[in-house]
Amino acid sequence: MEIDLTPQLPKELYGGNGGSYHAWSPSQLPMLGQGNIGASKLALHTNGFALPRYSDSSKVAYVLQGSGVAGIVVPESEEKVVAIKKGDALALPFGVVTWWYNKEDTELVVLFLGDTSKAHKAGQFTDFFLTGSNGIFTGFSTEFVGRAWDLEESDVKTLVGKQSGQGIVQLEGNISLPEPKQEHRDGMALNCEEAPLDVDIKGGGRVVVLNTKNLPLVGEVGLGADLVRLDGSAMCSPGFSCDSALQVTYIVRGSGRVQVVGVDGRRVLETTIQAGNLFIVPRFFVVSKIADPEGMEWFSIITTPNPIFTHLAGSSSVWKALSPTVLQAAFNVDSGVEKLFRSKRTNDAVFFPPPK
Repeated sequence: MEIDLTPQLPKELYGGNGGSYHAWSPSQLPMLGQGNIGASKLALHTNGFALPRYSDSSKVAYVLQGSGVAGIVVPESEEKVVAIKKGDALALPFGVVTWWYNKEDTELVVLFLGDTSKAHKAGQFTDFFLTGSNGIFTGFSTEFVGRAWDLEESDVKTLVGKQSGQGIVQLEGNISLPEPKQEHRDGMALNCEEAPLDVDIKGGGRVVVLNTKNLPLVGEVGLGADLVRLDGSAMCSPGFSCDSALQVTYIVRGSGRVQVVGVDGRRVLETTIQAGNLFIVPRFFVVSKIADPEGMEWFSIITTPNPIFTHLAGSSSVWKALSPTVLQAAFNVDSGVEKLFRSKRTNDAVFFPPPK
């Protein structure tokens, strides 16, 4: 059965004065369920506060817009209060409790991509809220909560029932949340827009790869990630993940065209992509992108913490490694055509500037 790979926008699940929460579902993108990948976005308005919660999935968070504060509690550890801004990536392993706050005028938008192989629903995140109208303690009787917290019944009813918001609320001015600490940021976040470049091709594009070296927590999450910035009209070389990983891509900025080729040389996707779209490349399928004149930027996760890619163009491609006579036989061409083919794309690049 053919799988629909068409890029999709998320749908709002809940929201209010403080902001909103959006998610992609397997009914929109079937590959989410088949690949056990979840994807969602959190948008917080000024003074928006995402109530403390934990998830059934490990995730990578990426700040798409704005700045704010994230509270992170790793199991059996103290709370870390981290200042976050556009371009930041954070690895969130299983069992982590988080809260998010925006005190700025600009909306704070955070993308979440993660592994749902152990989740309640394949291809979907399920969050468990500690407080609010759907908080976990609303399900326990006052007796159980009172004994757990050593409180009188009246105090239990106040604590459990006072917060009527669900998931996201807007705080009043009389509440001052903890200030972030620089030492808490170390090892918890990496700014992909400021990090050293792993690839930098003039007129082509730039890449920052998120892995266990620059953010060790991704090893616990079991995912790798990268931020790719493709210059105007430049091309990203056709390539595939050679370690059986799925690639989940969110278009951060700009627009362009994408083609994906699968089994038996069949083109399974050819479409335009734009900011806000999410799409998935199945295992071993080959993908290539060309940016529109204004350029294109995307953030991807790969379902392995240290991914390996094989490119099918450029001096480091498999074509350059194969013997000349093997290429002649494989393409059924003479040596002149083989030499012409081999003489092109002699630089070690994964991005190609537009033709002059």
